[in-house]
Amino acid sequence: MHCPFCNAPDTKVIDSRLATEGGQVRRRRECTVCAERFTTYETAELSLPRVVKSDGNREKFDDHKIRRGLIKALEKRPVESEAIDQVINRIRKQLTTEGLKEIPSSHIGELLMDALRDLDQVAYVRFASVYRSFQDVNAFREEIEKLVKATS
Repeated sequence: MHCPFCNAPDTKVIDSRLATEGGQVRRRRECTVCAERFTTYETAELSLPRVVKSDGNREKFDDHKIRRGLIKALEKRPVESEAIDQVINRIRKQLTTEGLKEIPSSHIGELLMDALRDLDQVAYVRFASVYRSFQDVNAFREEIEKLVKATS
């Protein structure tokens, strides 16, 4: 690993720890030339399926899109960013273990709905209103009633 400060080609690992539920390794490194310290994160490179959109287009899986959707749904809600990272990691892990080469975007949407239902009910209704294209107040009411029945 090159030093980000002096670009020396060699650094040494001072400390290693598991991070994010064991999905990453956090390493503290020190440059052998300038003695500056920095942190790196290592993750396994996994093959995620391509996403088949509703119009038939196929694109690379992008967890930044998932993050943007979650952040928008969770805006002004008391949910820590670590919880968002955990949701994204769970979805990535589930998609990887399913072993499919392609997956419909609707499946990812349903995984997000399930995660939001457990994480924050207000965010769940916000996301559902956009994802399921609610047309009127009755659609909101029906979704809230289903949510109340499921949590009772």
